[in-house]
Amino acid sequence: MNITRRQALAATGAALISPAARAAANAAVPVRIGVINDMSGPYADIGGRGSVIAAKMAAADFGGSVLNRPVEILNADHLNKPDVGLPIIREWFGPGNVGMVMDFGNTPIALGTQPMLTQFNKIAIYTSVASAVLTGKACSPLSAHWAHDSYATTAPLVRAMVARGLDTFFFLVADYTFGDIMANDAAAGIKAAGGKLLGTSRHPMASSDFASYLLAAQTSGAKVIVLCNGGTDTTNAYKQAVEFGLAKTQTFVTPIMFLSDVHSLGVQTAQGLQFTQSWYWDQTDETRAWSKHFMEVAGRRPNDTHAAAYSAVLNYLRAMAQANTDEAQAVMRSLKSLTINDVFAKGGHVRQDGRMMFDRYLARVKSPDQSKSEWDELEILQTIPAAEGFRPLSQSECGYIKA
Repeated sequence: MNITRRQALAATGAALISPAARAAANAAVPVRIGVINDMSGPYADIGGRGSVIAAKMAAADFGGSVLNRPVEILNADHLNKPDVGLPIIREWFGPGNVGMVMDFGNTPIALGTQPMLTQFNKIAIYTSVASAVLTGKACSPLSAHWAHDSYATTAPLVRAMVARGLDTFFFLVADYTFGDIMANDAAAGIKAAGGKLLGTSRHPMASSDFASYLLAAQTSGAKVIVLCNGGTDTTNAYKQAVEFGLAKTQTFVTPIMFLSDVHSLGVQTAQGLQFTQSWYWDQTDETRAWSKHFMEVAGRRPNDTHAAAYSAVLNYLRAMAQANTDEAQAVMRSLKSLTINDVFAKGGHVRQDGRMMFDRYLARVKSPDQSKSEWDELEILQTIPAAEGFRPLSQSECGYIKA
């Protein structure tokens, strides 16, 4: 190929100035992280504004910058609608120059995001999505699942029930993707533990009247009623179960329950309800100090999802600093090499399929006599080691780790 003198001079000039220009340009562009979740609907207390606060706390604790660039936290409300959430994420990944998007709190939006990660070479970290499919059939080498998932919240829970002789189950299932996934994983866990599923009732999202569903559960004679729903659906269903007297004759558990849900119900109503947790604010001096700081800003104690959001941002920034680049594949390789030691998890690590491995807990709501102050609402019954709490890698259906 013939190159003219003018072209050669232009190329030489570009080569001479491009490193400085590139450095100046990068210094001017913030490292942007997008927090997207339900901020106004039935799941707003689970993540919502609290996840934004936690993300900003992490950025501040890291020092406010990485690679000599300021860290900027964006946020958006997806209204639990994929046709709202997915265009926001696409805009963020394109003109918005967002490098990592996180939280979600909605399975269809998370699933719709996975293909975009490769398309735009971006990262997603899921801190409030239940579906274990995100590290299974729908996995991506550019995403990580940071907190609970549908296997972690169901299999250890039903195992614990069967071990206590509570071996027959009935499901109340929210009739959409999230409920289906929770029910499927719970059913598999019951079968593996040697229990029996006696029946299922399905209800629409954001239901207010659970009488007919609870009657079916009572009639089944099941020892354990599993609430495969979330947010206000879980609190409304359990509140009505208490009103009807079912909570005195049958054991109620739920794969998904958060401190905000318990606080909304009150310990008088919620006492005895059992579920798994990724984290609890009143475990150690470190968790109490961090929670105090969070409460000063948010006006409430954090859920485990909020601590997970903090951890996700902190370790994303650590990974970027270690990789010395914001290029997504390099950052993800760095993230998978880290040991996660922070207020959320100790000795954690991100597995090959993107599953963050850490110890979780079986919790029970305290009685009013046990609760000594506001937000003193959970009793940790046992630790669930990471190796027992998450689906084994040998059972993974993640395509890219089998290739």
